[in-house]
Amino acid sequence: MNEYYNIKTKVVGVDISNDSTTYAIVDIRGNILAQEAFCTADHPDVEEYVATLSECIIKLIENNGGYETIRSVGVSAPSANSLTGYIENASNLPWKGTIPMAVMLRERIGLAVGLSNDAHITALGEHAFGQAHGMRNFVIISLGVGVGSCFFSENREHHGNNGFAGEFGHTCVEDRGRRCGCGHRGCLETYAAAKGIVMTAQEMMTALDEPSMLRSLSELSPKTIAECCDQGDKMAIEVYRRTGYMLGIGLANYASIIDPEAIILTGGIAKAGKWLYEPTRQSFEEHIFGNMRGKVKLLVSELDNHERDVLGASVLAWSVPEYSLFV
Repeated sequence: MNEYYNIKTKVVGVDISNDSTTYAIVDIRGNILAQEAFCTADHPDVEEYVATLSECIIKLIENNGGYETIRSVGVSAPSANSLTGYIENASNLPWKGTIPMAVMLRERIGLAVGLSNDAHITALGEHAFGQAHGMRNFVIISLGVGVGSCFFSENREHHGNNGFAGEFGHTCVEDRGRRCGCGHRGCLETYAAAKGIVMTAQEMMTALDEPSMLRSLSELSPKTIAECCDQGDKMAIEVYRRTGYMLGIGLANYASIIDPEAIILTGGIAKAGKWLYEPTRQSFEEHIFGNMRGKVKLLVSELDNHERDVLGASVLAWSVPEYSLFV
């Protein structure tokens, strides 16, 4: 049989985020065999970025068994559309407009390339290797520079008619609220993503006279605000209480519509721990449809973000039709 068929046992998983691009070779059992990364922001020109990423992937493949062992490539990116293979108007990446990322990589690498939204890739990773393993109906929420989501219904990922399902961060939670990068006002992302949390802290420092460790921080970020919470700073704790309240409303609306078994929080902001989780849970239970109260699990991912998303991208890679220019 082997003299007629070359059964390939590895894929490449790529996670493109606003700060870094991580790429790895993953075997059929989900083991990461080799992994490297570079700074996404160092490549503001998308053509130069794709050239760099392609060269890095090719080098990694050549140093780890060669093309004859690699089946395909899976890519995670913000605002990616799995139906078109395009990154479409990503507000938090250096490149604007519509980018045919899957085709651009395929032409340079010579392998099949699958592309999907980062939140959808996170869901694949959690379903295969994390908190959602064994679940059929669940929601993944990605909390970072933006707020994204993906939900599985009866063990199938939901993409929607045009491939944009899950834009949870751009649902309105405050009529005529903060201006969002998408052009609308009051989007959840402006309250629960990184810039939104910082804005809440800044507004509180302006409006209130009370002392706070926040006022002396050289860098105001979700991480440093959470560190102030750990030290008992009342204003910092109130920042996350307000954040959790808005996030809980959004999650309650989501759950009331689709009735999931669980909602799983992922991303850097989820690392704020109890300061975010407890007010989110309280608001969630307060606002969810009464018959579901106490029945939807609210969980926090236990996986490393980059590792999970590289693994999720590898799951996507196994699902695309095999293609190679070389083998």
